[in-house]
Amino acid sequence: MDLGTPVTRQPLDAAFIERLQSRFGKDLHFGEAMLRQHGSNEAHFDVVLPDAVVFARSTEDVVDLVNLCVAAHIPIVPFGAGTSIEGNALPIRGGVSVNLSEMDAILAVHAEDFDCTVQAGCRREKLNEHLRDTGLFFPIDPGANATIGGMASTRASGTNAVRYGTMREAVLSLKVVTPEGKVITTARRARKSAAGYDLTRLYVGSEGTLGIITEVTLRLHPIPETISAAVCGFETLEGAVTTVVQSIQSGVPLARVEILDDMQIRAVNAWSKLSLPEVTTLFFEFHGSPGGVAEQIELVGMLAAENGGGSFDWSNLPEERARLWKARHEAYYAAVALRPRAVGWTTDVCVPISRLPECIIETKRDLAGASMPATILGHVGDGNFHVIFAMDPDSADEMREVKALNARLVARALAMDGTCTGEHGIGIGKQDWLVQELGESVDVMRTLKRALDPQDLFNPGKIFSL
Repeated sequence: MDLGTPVTRQPLDAAFIERLQSRFGKDLHFGEAMLRQHGSNEAHFDVVLPDAVVFARSTEDVVDLVNLCVAAHIPIVPFGAGTSIEGNALPIRGGVSVNLSEMDAILAVHAEDFDCTVQAGCRREKLNEHLRDTGLFFPIDPGANATIGGMASTRASGTNAVRYGTMREAVLSLKVVTPEGKVITTARRARKSAAGYDLTRLYVGSEGTLGIITEVTLRLHPIPETISAAVCGFETLEGAVTTVVQSIQSGVPLARVEILDDMQIRAVNAWSKLSLPEVTTLFFEFHGSPGGVAEQIELVGMLAAENGGGSFDWSNLPEERARLWKARHEAYYAAVALRPRAVGWTTDVCVPISRLPECIIETKRDLAGASMPATILGHVGDGNFHVIFAMDPDSADEMREVKALNARLVARALAMDGTCTGEHGIGIGKQDWLVQELGESVDVMRTLKRALDPQDLFNPGKIFSL
């Protein structure tokens, strides 16, 4: 995909390389394989290589790298697990990619306060393994085993956002290295504060454009006493979506509710070796006390039956639930595998829950005429859903078609007072839509960017252009 106006890139000068080598030694890399790893993505964007990669092992490493890059006017782009969708970590203007994956320590767990502090490179699966004996867990589950810093940077969410919220709610405080090379802590651990500007919320979702997150303090939750999961097939897409909306409006505290349309179920069956009926299907998970979960199940079952849903197929054992959600989390790969040698173009929107049935049904109608496989799935409990196109990477016609379908989807969501991205961030893929969504508010964002990063060196070209 075109990454925008070509940018003239100057090679790193010898003096700067020498300073990097002196400071970072074996943690500095110029090899083709390493550069390609940090310039590639699982989405549809072209490969664009950084000039160098540095593995940071501490906040002090990040400070020193920032100071070196700013002094030499070299762009610096943070990199976590490389799982972002909208080209958020691509070094489109070259420079140094700073890999934070070695900064993966769990620094503190305050079980009595239901919070913890981790380094930015800590993966969510590692954190939950560590927390298991405390009776607590970190619930945000985007599917990919992303780094916590990357999740904060893109304001990620996931399958259980309907119950536990997104990274916006999960992050209590951040440690950030600013373009001036200063280290700031955005808040204390108190659950509420009226002290000054809310810098935590400023940096959550900023995609590394205002500073580099090196530590994150997170809100934790008790592991539920009872967990039950189920799948339910529906006669129609409308019936499935209506069941979700009615469940939410009835006050059912669903822990997870995912929709997969008929084509996505076909893909999941083939990829994950399942045998689900190939109809629009809801994946549910219920958390709570045994009595509370039973009440939730009874009410949702009634609503599903009224809307053309079949019987619930239960997964109550941990290994059964793990298999079910693994299949959901691998849905992207399953959808792309519907077509040999395809690449995936995935997009997402989010609308007010009352507008969700209309938005999804109109989108499904659009996709029915697509020349390539296109699936619908998503975390519909909060109005968020995705479309995955299995596209021929060499077809200009298909690229135009996908862009047109994506444009119609986003325009539809915005017309319903929704957003162009529920959880992927803006990156380079949705910048035009950001302006349409927020208008002059984007000028305020630019003012903040210029004030904090006047040289435009921190992940330049992301979210908007200066």
